[in-house]
Amino acid sequence: MASAFRDAGMEVIYLGLRQTPEMIVEAALQEDTDVIALSILSGAHMTIFPKVWKLMKEKGLSDVLLTGGGIIPSEDMEELDNQGIGKLFGPGTPVSKPVEYIRKWVKDNRK
Repeated sequence: MASAFRDAGMEVIYLGLRQTPEMIVEAALQEDTDVIALSILSGAHMTIFPKVWKLMKEKGLSDVLLTGGGIIPSEDMEELDNQGIGKLFGPGTPVSKPVEYIRKWVKDNRK
C-alpha cells in the first residue's frame, strides 16, 4: 500500500515491519503526519489499533486519521469504528478506495 499511496502523490513514511505502537505514534509526532495507516495481517488488529489510538489521543494527535486494513472480520471493523478508528479495508479492496478515503478525510479534517 505504501507504494500505491506514493503513486497517488502522497508523501509516505514507511516504518517497516514489527514497529511498536509507541514507535508508530512517535514517528507520526516527529513527521507532523496527517494519517497513520496500518496494515495488519497477524490477527492483532483488536490490540494494535486501540493501542495506537489511545497513544494518539494521549499525545494530542486528535486531528490525525488512523486507518488501515488487513485480514479483519467485519464485526471487528465495526467495533473499531465504534471506538473512533477510521475506515478499515479488507483484502481485495481496490487501491483507489483507501486513496479516495484518505484524500477526502484530509481535505475535510486537516487545515
